[in-house]
Amino acid sequence: MPDFAYVARSSSGQRVSGTLTAPNERDALSTLSAKALFPLEVKLEAPAMTLGGRRIKAQMMATTYGQMAGLLRSGVPLLRSLAVLRDQSSHVGLKDVLTQVHGKVEEGATLADAMLRHPKAFSEMATNMIRAGGEGGFLEDALDRVAVFTEQQEDLKSRTVGAVAYPAFLAVIGTLVVTVLIVFFVPMFEPLFAQLKQRGQLPIITEWLLAISGILGSWYSLIPLGALLFGGVWLQTRLQTEEGRLASDQFKLRVPMVGKIYLNMAVSRFCRVLGTLLHNGVPILRSLEISSMATGNRVLGGAIRKAAENISSGQTLAAPLAACGHFPSDMVEMIAVAEESNSLETVLVSMADQLERRTWRQLDLFVRFLEPIMLLMLAGVVLLVAIGLLLPVMKMSSIVQ
Repeated sequence: MPDFAYVARSSSGQRVSGTLTAPNERDALSTLSAKALFPLEVKLEAPAMTLGGRRIKAQMMATTYGQMAGLLRSGVPLLRSLAVLRDQSSHVGLKDVLTQVHGKVEEGATLADAMLRHPKAFSEMATNMIRAGGEGGFLEDALDRVAVFTEQQEDLKSRTVGAVAYPAFLAVIGTLVVTVLIVFFVPMFEPLFAQLKQRGQLPIITEWLLAISGILGSWYSLIPLGALLFGGVWLQTRLQTEEGRLASDQFKLRVPMVGKIYLNMAVSRFCRVLGTLLHNGVPILRSLEISSMATGNRVLGGAIRKAAENISSGQTLAAPLAACGHFPSDMVEMIAVAEESNSLETVLVSMADQLERRTWRQLDLFVRFLEPIMLLMLAGVVLLVAIGLLLPVMKMSSIVQ
């Protein structure tokens, strides 16, 4: 959420200035009115960014969360803990972020609100869990949970990257090899095929090959490159809008094979965050609101918020989750049983572990299929190039004979 700088007068006529965090200007004005302040000026502040606009590594943030939890549990005040972490940090970007967070907390902002100003350092999930911990009086436990959760997610991400690294390498090398063959090797045979082309006896596959080689070797190749660049810029702009992000999240869930892996990862995050919050005594409606943001998917987040609305009217959690159609049926059944036995938080964390293990097996299977498929595709393209060059040579040989 953005920050708003305000100048207001209190009921006694004293001039007051400061900053507050709100979804929009109307909510900021409502917050000032609730504090018995008459706003004179309210304007949006530019959001603070990490140094150089770069993200700080998740592993470093996990260590920071754990150290902060340890300091607070040892009785060190929050401001002093932030100062200690700032002074001992060797990372320039993290030191700058902690300095700004310390300044905001010193001005009276909550830790979550101060962190919210740095979305490239503190994830939305971490900020919301820390907010819940501050409101519920278990900030140290919330920081510990965020540290563990961040490490688990980073471990899963590194395993995923490691699994797809080899197929990606094959794709890059294959593209380079085929491009070099078509652009530099194929044109060398064109003069040899001129006679067959005049007679109309040139195989169709060779004609296509020569045409593609001619396009890639001329300025016409700039047209598809320009279209690709324009499409990338348009897509990036589109993804900045709420409609574009929603469409992107829907597309991720529908991609064959990959969509199921992505869904399981999002659902496992939801289960772990919700179970953690419930375990720490956060009310279920507030827990659902926070965990809906932790999924990283707007479609699933909307379904979870709708489930929260149904719960507020007296229904169970399992029914609306099953109705949305995105959550696995076995998971919904386990949630229904857990609600009846009053063990929801324990079952949710257990399901998160199971889903992560299932996700890894699915990802491993996907990569095992992907590697031979990419090798076959590469071999197939090279074979087509070879056939396109050998067919006219064989035809010319038969004519000579």
